[in-house]
Parts: sequence; C-alpha cells; structure tokens
Amino acid sequence: MPKIEVYKKDLFSYIGRSYTDSELEEILPCAKAELDGVDEEQGILKIELNDTNRPDLWSTTGLARQIGLYEGLYRKEYPFFSSKESKKDYGNRIVKVDPSIKAVRPYIAAFAVRGKGITDEGLKDIIQTQEKLCWNYGRKRKSIAMGVYRSDLFTYPVQYRGADPEGTSFIPLGSDKKMNLRQIITDHPKGQEYGHIVAGEPVFPFITDAEDKVLSFPPVINSSEIGAVQVGDENLFIELTGTDFPSLLLSASIVACDLYDSGFEILPVKIVYPYDTEWGREIVTPYYFQQPIAVDTEYANKLLGTDLVPEEMEKALFRMGIESEHSGGSLTVAVPGYRNDFLHSVDIVEDIMMGRGMDTFSPEMPSSFTVGRLSREEEFARKVKDIMIGLGFQEMMYNYLGSGKDYIEKMNVTGETYIQIENPMTENYEYVRPSIMPSLLNSEAVSANAVYPHAIFEVGKVAFMDPKDDSGTVTKNYLGFLRADSTEGFNSASSMVSAVFYYLNREYSLSDTADHRFIAGRSAEIYYNGKRAGIFGEVHPGVLENWGIQMPSSLVEIDLDILLQQGT
Repeated sequence: MPKIEVYKKDLFSYIGRSYTDSELEEILPCAKAELDGVDEEQGILKIELNDTNRPDLWSTTGLARQIGLYEGLYRKEYPFFSSKESKKDYGNRIVKVDPSIKAVRPYIAAFAVRGKGITDEGLKDIIQTQEKLCWNYGRKRKSIAMGVYRSDLFTYPVQYRGADPEGTSFIPLGSDKKMNLRQIITDHPKGQEYGHIVAGEPVFPFITDAEDKVLSFPPVINSSEIGAVQVGDENLFIELTGTDFPSLLLSASIVACDLYDSGFEILPVKIVYPYDTEWGREIVTPYYFQQPIAVDTEYANKLLGTDLVPEEMEKALFRMGIESEHSGGSLTVAVPGYRNDFLHSVDIVEDIMMGRGMDTFSPEMPSSFTVGRLSREEEFARKVKDIMIGLGFQEMMYNYLGSGKDYIEKMNVTGETYIQIENPMTENYEYVRPSIMPSLLNSEAVSANAVYPHAIFEVGKVAFMDPKDDSGTVTKNYLGFLRADSTEGFNSASSMVSAVFYYLNREYSLSDTADHRFIAGRSAEIYYNGKRAGIFGEVHPGVLENWGIQMPSSLVEIDLDILLQQGT
C-alpha cells in the first residue's frame, strides 16, 4: 500500500485546524489511512494509505482535502475544469501533438500554474506526488509519467513528437554534458532505470517548445534547465504523458487540484491531436470526464443493514466531498474531478458508510448459523494428495501467477489460450497459471544438488481462455507431478498414472499426442469416459535445456474436475 510523508504544519494548515497524534489516528480512517509514525524533530507524519483506488489521497493537500471535507470545515470548488459542454480559456497555452508519437506514447495532458513562490516543503510534496502517481498508479512510468517545468523559460506552443534516438541530443537533469537519447538510456541513471520502456521503439517521446528548447524526454528525464524547478519559482508547467488516456487525465486533475489547494492559480492548456482520441482531437486540460452514477437506496440500506432515508445518505456523501440528489428510490452522485473510483453502485454505498462514520454502526451477532464442511472438490483433492504422498511424492505449493517467459517461452508453447493480466505490477506475475508443469520444472531447476530420484507434486488450480464459457475463461483443479532421475522415462510415468487411477477407482485409456513439451512418441493423452483428462510423458530435451535441467524428467498433469464429475 502507498506510504507518504507529510509536514505536520502544512497538513494542519490546509485542513484548517490542528490535531494531536491520537486525534489524527481517529480521523484518518475517513481517508482509508492510518498513522504509521511521527518524526517530531523534522515535524513529519508518516501516513499509510490502505486504498490503491484513491490516488487523490497520496499527497499532503489530497489528505487534507478529505479530512477537511469530512470534518465539515470547508467545501472545495475547482473552477478550472473543462468539459465536453464547455472549454476554459487557455490563452496561448497550446501543446501540439505530432503523428509520429501515436504508436509509441500517444497521449499527453498539461496545465500551467502561477502564484506564490513554491516552498521547499511544497516542492518536496510535488516530487512525492509525482513519484507515487507515476510509480504506483502509472505502472512505474509505463502508463503515466509526469514532468514539472519552469514555464518562464520556454515559449508556447509546446511540441510533443517522436524523435530520432541517435540524432537528438540535450543536457539531461543531473548531468552537465549533452547526450543523445540513446546514450541517456544507457549511461544516465534515470535512463538505466526507465529507458527500457521505450528502448525498442523506432522513435523516442520528446517535448520541446516553439523554439526547439528541450523540456523533456518522457518517461525518462527532464532537461537540466527548464526541468530543474527551484524553491521560489512562481510559474510552472506540468505535463503528463502515457498510454492510458483516462488514467492520464485523472492524474492531471489530481495534481491540478493539489496545486490549487496549496494556493496556485490553475491555467488550462489546449492539447491538439492529429488523430482521434476518446475525447476528440482537441481537449483542454484539466478535463472533467467523469459520468454520474446512481444507486438504489433500498439496495444501499440492504448492504449497510440500515434504514437510512435519502437525505441521510446525501449528508453522508456530502462529508466525503460528493454532491448527490435523490429522485424516487434512486440516489445519483456527481463524481468529483479528482476521483474515478466509482466503478459500481456498491462504491457509492461504501462512501455512504464512511461518510456516516464507522462508529455509528452497532455490532450485531449473526442471526443464523451454518455448519462448515469440506466441499466435494476439496475432499477429492485431499484423497489425491494422500495417494501421491503414499506413492513417495513430496507436496509443493506454488503461486497462481507467473511470467510469460516461464509459462510460454521455456515450455515451447504459443500461449494462445493463456490469460494475460492487462495491468501487471511486474513481468514476473503477468500471466495466470495455465498449467502446473512450469511450476514443477522451476523447482527441479534449482534442485540439482538434492539426492535423486526427485518426486514432487501439487494439487492446485489452473486457468485458461475458453470461448465456450460465459466468462470466456475457465478455472480447473489439476494434479501435476514430476519425477527426475537418470533412469526416468515414459514407462515410469505410465506406471505412476496407472497407480493413481487404480487408487481412485477410475478406468482410463491412452492416445498418442504430438506435444512440443514432450519427446515425440514418448508421451500420451489420458482419457476418462471419453473426455480428455490429462497428459504425460518424457520432457523434451529442449524444454529441459530452457530450464537448465540436466537430469531426464517426466511430467504428468491430470484434470481432477473431469475425474470427479464423471466419477461414481
């Protein structure tokens, strides 16, 4: 979960009142947060946020906004938002997007600010917000990267384009020598950290002004002059680039609201695209794109276990900073411009609960009791485990998420039916496990020093795409086991399969198969009551080499759901 550090005096100043540490601990749950520590010498509060769906809370001003609203100390109005119905005045502030960037990093949002000179604490808070948004919410800058600049040093219109990696040079922040973009991603510390995001692209994202002064090479590094914001700067320019337009717009809105709350005037910027986007070819940011969402009041009361009238629900939502109105049995809310976490009506119910206050709900004992018992599937799985242990196998337990390298490349398969996670936190957990075999091979790959023979198994779940299912995917309970030894082969695996089916009191048949994971002619598919129930065989030398395994190995995988459904 995100953790932030805030200066106590700034937080209390933005809220409008002071709190003792114990009082703060009591009020922080309204922001799904808790006090993680206090540095009295530095005057810093360490706050842990318990909700990754509320990036608007990951800053001093964002946290203060939620507490101030909950306490009824003020209402926040943000007059700078543009919308489909109306566009704010952007003056000469324009960002022109070049077609060359579309296939690389197609979206940009921007705005300018002016006002008081930024303080040291304020600058640190902007940097913290930038890091948290781009790292946690922006997938380590892959989908969102943010830059802050001294707007007095450049001329509009700003240009966002794709640049030649070898033929484009500038002095990056933190360096005193000019480097081309390719050199930056290999030699500069930030390039080494984030350059991989664009390293394989034919052109790199590049931002300049009307006179070709360099602002940034997103998502890697700003320029050393325009991008070096200093304490006391009064006029700033903020841009965010990325691949996820809604998340990009939301992030821009959050930063704009934060700076507005800290005393800056927000100056909208017009973005001109040469290609179609979800919100057209011209958009003035910060942009309000949220849609109203409704909840049935009876449904809300049922989930909360209350008898609240609509007016009470509106009052609770008001404390969370949400305007709402009711008509009949429905309550409709207007989502604040800095939030986009209302994915379902149940999210409104949650805010009603929090706005009302958790301490207003009286604990109740359950009115009915049920006796827990093992499911039929779990009972069958335990029986299978007992059989495998009796056959001399050691039980293993694995993650249900893994990498494409392990599940696809090392297994010599195409992965066409594998479930890929759209927004993985890391490449190591990018796919849902489609088979137990890679997990078993991974264990064998690091067990060469253990005494042979090796015999391991797991009973667990796998999942893969299935167009026949309503959800498009299917989850199965599988048994997978591996044996590795100098004499291991097809006959040994076949005898283990025969033993498992014997003790399960199931009849089975075999059929030839051509599976690239196994040696041709040394593998077979298992059928039970006419349905394919598994596969086994000698692991192909190419697969063993991919995993760095030098000992002959056999693998078996059986669909337990088929054995259970067809069984007597």
